[in-house]
Order: sequence, then structure tokens, then C-alpha cells
Amino acid sequence: MTKARIGRRTLMKTGAATLMATGTGLMSPVWAQGLAPTETMRGGSNNYLPGAPIVERIGGGGFLMSGTVRRAGDGAPLEGIRIQIWAHTTEGFERDPHSHGATLTNADGEFQLEMPQIVPAFGQPHAHLAYDSGTFETVFLRPVMTSPRDTSLSAHFVLKPA
Repeated sequence: MTKARIGRRTLMKTGAATLMATGTGLMSPVWAQGLAPTETMRGGSNNYLPGAPIVERIGGGGFLMSGTVRRAGDGAPLEGIRIQIWAHTTEGFERDPHSHGATLTNADGEFQLEMPQIVPAFGQPHAHLAYDSGTFETVFLRPVMTSPRDTSLSAHFVLKPA
């Protein structure tokens, strides 16, 4: 009986396919006991304004920010989680209070908020998102868009109890 060997090239191709399948280009780290928590991103808290109000939409809309929130460990979706979103847009700068808003997750742990088109700041079109309500550890995210012409962006949180 011959043992099948996996060559380095096959391993690299399989890993690349896995990365592409996640849609993010990054694999989420997984602990033996379950899903690992999201780490705060450097620069994610830039221009953060505590207590941004829950809104139906930021400004005139036209761009969709969406994502999910899950609990670390078992990956259960978290309902009613407040996510704050802000960005440099066609209607304002990251530091402007009217460029900030918050939304809540639904029963499936999903959130979405329409906002004005994000435009590049310091050469990168990006958004800022935060979970900061205290039940779980605070997490700031700063996802970067593939192109300034994109009309949507998503970000995903895995929260660890505080």
C-alpha cells in the first residue's frame, strides 16, 4: 500500500483556496474549544466619538456597511449588539459627529447601516466600526475597501465576554 504525500505546492494551493473562500483573504483563527475573539485593529479607534446615536441611516446614504457579530467560543450569533460606524465620506470627515451612527444586530447577529459613499482618507478608502458596550471586550475595526468605487463593505466581530 502506497502512502499519499501532499507536496508543498499542493499545500500552498489548498491554503490559498481556503483564504479565497473566506472572502476576506484572512482565515479566522480557531481555538480547539471554538471560535477565537476578534482582536482590535490598530488605528480602529481613530476619531471615535463615544455614544454615537442609533440611527436609521447616516446622511443621505448610498453606501452599505454590513457585518455580523458572534460570541467567541461557540460562534453563536448575538442579537441586540450595538455597533458604531463612522468614516470619511462624500458628506463629511471621520471626526464630524454627523459622520457617526450606530445600529443594532438582529436575531441572526447581522447588522447593516446605509451611509454616504466612503472616500479615501490618507490614501485608503476605509470605515471604522466599534463594539464598546461593556458586556464583551471592546473591539475597534478598520476594514479597507478594495476600490474607492465599491458601494459596500462588511466587517465581522467575534466578541469575548468582558
